[in-house]
Amino acid sequence: MAWETPGAVTGRSEFGSNTQILADESARTFMNRVYRWMFAGLALTGLTAFMVARSPELLQAVLPLRNILFLVQLGVVIGFSFLAHKVSGPVAAGLFLLYSFLTGLTFSVLFLVYTQGSLFGAFAASSAMFGAMSVYGTVTKKDLTSWGAFLFMGLIGIVIAGLVNIFLQNSAMGWVISCASVVIFTGLTAYDTQKLRQMHASSGFSSAGSLAIVGALVLYLDFINLFIALLRLMGRRR
Repeated sequence: MAWETPGAVTGRSEFGSNTQILADESARTFMNRVYRWMFAGLALTGLTAFMVARSPELLQAVLPLRNILFLVQLGVVIGFSFLAHKVSGPVAAGLFLLYSFLTGLTFSVLFLVYTQGSLFGAFAASSAMFGAMSVYGTVTKKDLTSWGAFLFMGLIGIVIAGLVNIFLQNSAMGWVISCASVVIFTGLTAYDTQKLRQMHASSGFSSAGSLAIVGALVLYLDFINLFIALLRLMGRRR
């Protein structure tokens, strides 16, 4: 029988501990980069929306183009999703900031529909919920992978229901969709946070910068959709 010395056991334990510390530090550094880009995108969206809403000339120029801008947004985010693995960090950053700017243009219309108090209230509530669930996704020891299928099915469901309600214009159905959206995007915030921490060392991307931008876009979309759902539930219309 082979006997291990106490020193060998201790050495292996220390090695494993150091490896885990390095992995945690690497994940922390990566997520800090993701959050910085996400906050930059949100800041650009908010500033653009506010500045356009304050200018009658700009607002009048944006209003007739809102459907076109929405289609351009959709094209940018779909194109980004397909090219994310191939593009460099600067190109990924440019596409993300372009999408954030376009979102700000379309969001400027919200200042015509809702009171400023409602907008700021929904933003504060979204920030609190997003922050809490992102922290949960970071510190929990539970594997949230099992949430993925449920959240994806829920996301598909609210997209289909939303498209149907465009034609029905049913307020009760709209309320249910908004409630479901809050649940889905709250859950996605925790799920995506944990998933990003696990995949930060992925080699499938051309650079760590492009992966960080993709992570920022994922969390940005979680936040934006959560904000819209809460605004529809809490917002006071003008």
